[in-house]
Amino acid sequence: MDTGWAVKLYGVADEVLWTIKLNALWILFTLAGGIALGIGPATLAAYSLTRRRSSGESFHALPAFRTAFRQEFRRGTLLVLPLAVAAVLLVGNYLYFAALGAALPRLASLVALVALGLIAGYALPMAVHYDLGVRLLLPKASLLALARPASSLVLLFVAVSIAYLSVRFAVFGVLLAGGAWIRLDTWLCLRFFAENDARLHPSSH
Repeated sequence: MDTGWAVKLYGVADEVLWTIKLNALWILFTLAGGIALGIGPATLAAYSLTRRRSSGESFHALPAFRTAFRQEFRRGTLLVLPLAVAAVLLVGNYLYFAALGAALPRLASLVALVALGLIAGYALPMAVHYDLGVRLLLPKASLLALARPASSLVLLFVAVSIAYLSVRFAVFGVLLAGGAWIRLDTWLCLRFFAENDARLHPSSH
């Protein structure tokens, strides 16, 4: 009997269940912090655990998430909360200008929102991968987004795909969307970072 398919199916099911668990922990700890004080450390905790799992490390999700949440409380709040506030303001601007029928301001808001999303897409995995202060993360993430347009397009495609699936299938949006984005964003960015480091420091590889 060929057990190859069974092993692969088990692996896929395990990854989906872990993503659901990660998504639930991210939402739970965000709410536990009253959203404003929870979203930052919960987000960095989710990225931290995803990076650890990507490297093959084994751990219990809940205690590991709780520990990471505490460790990342200050840095996560300083990094993520301003990004979240800016995103809310830009979405508000987009909807406002759309209601007015003002095409150019609406387009400008959309472009700014996309740029912010790409910067965040690099900055959050960077925060748990490199030993960088909060002040350095956003400039370095912005530079990387500009220096790697193909990688940025891949991240944008993934984000749009997850957003589409979340709108199309509400269950996916509730159970998987946040965890799926964090996992895919981390997986992709770790490879982008490795490629970029190899290009910048060829002698060390």
